[in-house]
Amino acid sequence: MVTPFPGGVGISGLRVYDWPAVDGVCGGSPHVHLACSEAYFVISGTGSVQTLTRRAFTETPLSEGVVVWFTPGTIHRLVNDGDLRIVVIMQNSGLPEAGDAVFTFPSDVLADSARYAECARADDEESARRRRDLALEGFLELRRGRPAALESFYEAAVRMKQDGLDAWEERWREGALASAERTGEHLERLRDGDIGHLVEADVQVVHGKGPKFGMCGRLDVF
Repeated sequence: MVTPFPGGVGISGLRVYDWPAVDGVCGGSPHVHLACSEAYFVISGTGSVQTLTRRAFTETPLSEGVVVWFTPGTIHRLVNDGDLRIVVIMQNSGLPEAGDAVFTFPSDVLADSARYAECARADDEESARRRRDLALEGFLELRRGRPAALESFYEAAVRMKQDGLDAWEERWREGALASAERTGEHLERLRDGDIGHLVEADVQVVHGKGPKFGMCGRLDVF
């Protein structure tokens, strides 16, 4: 696996959904990452990110120039107050968009892997809206029932993702871990006065693919 970004990270461009939800705000599908941190760099518009952890439910305002990040286990939902556009920075070569994400669907959906997979599909705007609304239903339940409900959700999410952990580890080893090890090799070369990696310098250009219907908005994937 080759990642074009420094440090074995992944990035995407995100235009947050402006579809109104049952609670009167516009935005994306609440979900969680089990192994990866994620950061948002706001490039335009306004809104917020709602987060839920064992500590509390919080809402962090977003506006141009703001950077916010969160660690694994932070359930998050983007809210769009107007033209909210974000660059998403992800650990482990974009793993949060390549398997490390669980929607906050109601518990009966989480308990049925086939049903979960069907509900998680978003091939068009209609199915993306249905997915968002179902995740919001479970999210609101978790807000009312924490912390016991939150722990039950985590346990269900981990059970669901067991079969993918080997692939996640491979992605980490070939991306972030390999990148860190290369830095160690470069430092050793520099100590020895070795310029080998400097004369191999190169420039890479990557073009986005998309847009597609992402978890929180229309997504340009790099």
